[in-house]
Parts: sequence; structure tokens; C-alpha cells
Amino acid sequence: MGKIELIKGDITQLEVDAIVNAANSTLRGGGGVDGAIHRAAGPKLLEECLQITEKIGYCPTGEAVITGAGNLKCKYVIHTVGPIWKGGSYGEEFLLRISYINSLKLAKEYSLKVIAFPNISTGAYGFPKKLACEIAVSAVKEFLLQNPEIERVIFVCYDQENYEIYQKYLTNE
Repeated sequence: MGKIELIKGDITQLEVDAIVNAANSTLRGGGGVDGAIHRAAGPKLLEECLQITEKIGYCPTGEAVITGAGNLKCKYVIHTVGPIWKGGSYGEEFLLRISYINSLKLAKEYSLKVIAFPNISTGAYGFPKKLACEIAVSAVKEFLLQNPEIERVIFVCYDQENYEIYQKYLTNE
């Protein structure tokens, strides 16, 4: 099984095959990690995202698309749309899990070995952080068991709270 790592830091600074963007359905950038990735990547990233939305209209929750990385140090950006937390009765847990799985499927399709994930949906989308961590880690572990060609998945926590949640969860597993 591929190795899972945890770091606290800025996902836009990583030299990996791909970073995952917690995007909105328009793929036009926004707040949080989405805005940070778009700012760091420069206008080329937005141009590629606009080309995608011209073809498909929007990116549905749980789906993922891939673009180049513009000015980033990574090779690709995988954009996935995580769910907005509405109390847990609207399939949010499934949609978050499938966001991770669909991102990893794209990584596999593009023969990528090292992928970095932010904490999808835990910022403005309000997903409970501990539950999001459990879903993220289990989805990634499940995928890596069946897809050993992905060598490393890095969970990148920007804030201390998420970092501590992931650290505790990964240590106790």
C-alpha cells in the first residue's frame, strides 16, 4: 500500500505530481485553498478551468477534473468539488468520500505517483473536521490497497486544528 503522510503547511508550495484543489462547481477560484491555488498558479490555471466549464457547464459535487499547474511547483492540479455540509442528511459523507476517490482515479489515469490533498470541505463548506478526516483517510487507504501504483498521498493541513485531528487519527489507527 502507498504511504500516507501528514504535513502542516501551504499546499501551493509542494513539489509533487499533483495537488488537489477543493474547488467550487464553477472552477473559477474562490476563497480558502481554492483561492490560494488560483493566486499561486496564475492566470493559466483559470484559463484551463474555463475551457473545462465551457465543455461541461460545471463540475458536480463529488466529481474531479485535472488541469496543468500554471506557476505552481507541481505538475497538475486535480480540482474536486466537495459537499457543503447541510447537517448530514443529504449524502454529504458519500459525496466527500467520492471526491477523494475520483481525485485518486484521475491521478491513477495520469500515472501520478505522489498526490497532496487539502482538507476538503472543512472550511467555508462547514463539514465537521473530525468526520471529514475519518472519511478522507479511510477513502485514501481503501484506494491505495487496490492501486499500489500510487506511491504517496500527503494530507496537507493549513490550520493547526485540522493538523492535530489528522495527527491523532493517523497515530491511533
